[in-house]
Parts: sequence; C-alpha cells; structure tokens
Amino acid sequence: MISVNNGSFPPYEIVTGTVMTGASADLTEALGELLGVKIEHATVGGLPALLAGVNSGRYQFAFGPVGDFKSREEANDFVDWVQEFVVFAVSKGNPKGITSLDTACGQRISVMAGGSAEKVIQVQSEKCKADGKAPVEVQSYTDQPASILAVRSKRADAFFSSQAPLTYFVSQANGQLELTGVGNKNGFDDLFQGAVVPKGSPLGPILVDGVKELMKNGTYATIMKKWGLENNMIKEPGINLGGQLPK
Repeated sequence: MISVNNGSFPPYEIVTGTVMTGASADLTEALGELLGVKIEHATVGGLPALLAGVNSGRYQFAFGPVGDFKSREEANDFVDWVQEFVVFAVSKGNPKGITSLDTACGQRISVMAGGSAEKVIQVQSEKCKADGKAPVEVQSYTDQPASILAVRSKRADAFFSSQAPLTYFVSQANGQLELTGVGNKNGFDDLFQGAVVPKGSPLGPILVDGVKELMKNGTYATIMKKWGLENNMIKEPGINLGGQLPK
C-alpha cells in the first residue's frame, strides 16, 4: 500500500531523500501493524499533484494531514485526525508588525502553492486593495522548507501556514523566528486535516476504524505528544468534517 506526500511538512512529514520520518510516519507504521499491511511512502511535487494522484487511483491514499474543505471533498474523501490553526512565522521581534490578516497589507507573505492559506491570503490582498491599502505580495512555494527559507533570508516578511509545522520551524531557527497571530481565526473556521482517499473509497472507513483504535490504545496520544502536537489532537476521527473555504 502506497501513501503519497508532497514533501516535508514537519513535524508530521519530514522527507530526507526517500525516507520519511515524523508523526505521520510513526502513525502510518502503527496503522500498518494494526491492519497487517506494509505502508510505503512516495513523494510528489505539490499539493495539487498529491490530490490528483490519489483521486486517479495512482496512490491508495495520502495520510497527510491535508486540509479538509468542502471544495476538496467533491473529488476526494478526508479521514480527519487532527485540528489545525493557521498563523504567521516572522523574523524575531516581528519588525513589520504582522499580527493578523489586516496587518498583512503591503507585506511580502510566503505560502504553500495550492494550499488553503494561499487562497485566504489572495482574498485578503483583494480586500487590502478595496480598502485603499497596498496589496499583499504573495509568494507561492512548492514546500514548507522553501517557504520558511524565504523569511529567514529576508525575501519574505512572513510565512502564513499551519501552526504545527511553523512551531517546529521556529524551534529549529536558533531564535531567528517567532510566531504571531496565534489565537486568531485568520480567515479560517474550525480547520480539520487528515488522510485523503479516492471519493467513496472503502479505505476511508477502514482508516477511521484504525485511527480510532490507535486513539483507544494510547498510541495516537503518545506519538502526537512525542512530536509536540498535543494542541492538535482530536478526540475522535471522522470523514469529511471540514467546512467551507473563506469566500
């Protein structure tokens, strides 16, 4: 069974060469043992390629976690196993004063290409213009490391993305970065993320039952806490729990 990813998304997916580590790797290994199957990992370039690959049946699933939104549920089913929040990573001291979407006007913001944060920041850029302010300079990158590097190298003023990986990157940045916008909605309602399977796939309910068992026997909590993800845990997995993308 092949689970596809779209490159490093720490601390969930940390891809080095052909080897994947991280919370998702630990959880898929535990799931494989539970289901009696061997799960291998493949990497593709970008989120659109991941979703298309799963939808076409080229890959059995993506364990993710990938953001679950109604628009994406038209082509795929999502087995949600974490809740996420979207915030900004900025240079230490936050020299540009970016604390919310409204303060992003006129700033250089890096995002993951094809991700939900890209759409939200593009909508915000239009709002900035409508309010007579400078638009956001949106910089889209194919993966998380390139996006965070843009901030560290001063090519971008902030990286707008999921709180879990940004927390990881900040911890690895030797005090050069910090998080802002924590605790704000930042254009999102409740945001669930999870595994992706083809629409109507029988694998969906199987994964739900597997994750439920890992929650019940304590494996889920142990792995999530090991990777500093205790704030992203949910009590029970479900299929297609996601909401609408902001208009």
